[in-house]
Amino acid sequence: MRIVTIRMPHVHTASIGVFVRSGSAHESRLDNGISHFVEHMVFKGTLMRDARRINLDAERLGAEVNAHTDKDHTGYTMHGRPGDLPQLVDMLADLVRHPTFPAEELERERQVLLHECTEDEDDPLSTAFKLFDKACWGTHALAQSVIGPRRNIERFTRDALVDYLRRQYTGANVVVGAAGDIDVPAFEAAVTAAFGSMPAGSENLVAAPVYAGGVATKRLSGSSQAHLVLGFPLPGLSAGCPAGVLAAAVFGEGMSSPLMDRIREQRGLAYYTACSADVLDIAGQFVVEASTAPEQLDELLAETLKLLKTQAQRVEAEDLERAKAQLEVRRLRSHERPYRRLEDAVLDLYAIGRVRDSAEWCSTIAAVPAETVRAAFERLLAAGPTIALAGELPRAAGERVRTILASS
Repeated sequence: MRIVTIRMPHVHTASIGVFVRSGSAHESRLDNGISHFVEHMVFKGTLMRDARRINLDAERLGAEVNAHTDKDHTGYTMHGRPGDLPQLVDMLADLVRHPTFPAEELERERQVLLHECTEDEDDPLSTAFKLFDKACWGTHALAQSVIGPRRNIERFTRDALVDYLRRQYTGANVVVGAAGDIDVPAFEAAVTAAFGSMPAGSENLVAAPVYAGGVATKRLSGSSQAHLVLGFPLPGLSAGCPAGVLAAAVFGEGMSSPLMDRIREQRGLAYYTACSADVLDIAGQFVVEASTAPEQLDELLAETLKLLKTQAQRVEAEDLERAKAQLEVRRLRSHERPYRRLEDAVLDLYAIGRVRDSAEWCSTIAAVPAETVRAAFERLLAAGPTIALAGELPRAAGERVRTILASS
């Protein structure tokens, strides 16, 4: 088990996190959704505390406690006073090491998760992203959603949760960290006392996926717009290649970007559109998302593909300068928040085995030349797009997309 400490003396609070290399990408098809279920259930009782006491003990210290599950990790966090770090460590250790998964709480939480599943199914943009992931990664576990399918939520047993926690929550996969105005020796001593006896286990490693690509569509009643998610594969964080992240910023970061300027300002094809790079340790995605009227969907897609081809021919100097500055400011702003800085450090540890500071990250981005970014666009187009549509769709939407792709 590893410990990360980030001293931020100007911050008057402390953020502490327990990060586990366990998420939907580490699940089998039959287990899909269990990481998220476990994350919910650890708050329902431990050997030391019932559900109310978990929250009360934190709130008596003025602390906030929360958690989240992602594809590549699960995180448990508390924010409080630096002097209370030993107690916060003890409470988080109790959560992740000694949950009891009470049977009556499990059934109640199962209903909560089913409600969450229904909301997710009713959300057209969320549906489009799930279709996009499946089309991108095929049968690889990275294609699975975090919440998992309804049928799995309905059948997970207490024994299944206990067994999954035992296998996944081991020292090799856990990082405990703190950021803020912290006493580093005192924090390390508290972590060693609370987590030192955790079984070592082995790393939860997943092979990189093979990109599939393709077109997926789903009509949803109750939506008046068509929601588009278009994208391409990117190397994972472990590859140390920032060109894809920079390409996404060049293409769609900010109102002056080619995507926003052309699609929204000049053509009025969408109120909302954005481009981002979602990069995990083993793989990444260059993602364009947009919502538009069904009758404008064909034009929106054709114009977006045309813009991408333009970037593969030439990246303008002013767009590259803008994108680098935007990425730098966004990184620096996020690292003014202790928890965000802590999580980035942990994801670095998982992917490359060390922690990069903001200066290193920014200098790496600044050193990327225009030709490298242009070539990144060229590789994206060569890989072929993945396109997912959900919501109110025109007739034969999938065939129309394929016709546009063939003509472009």
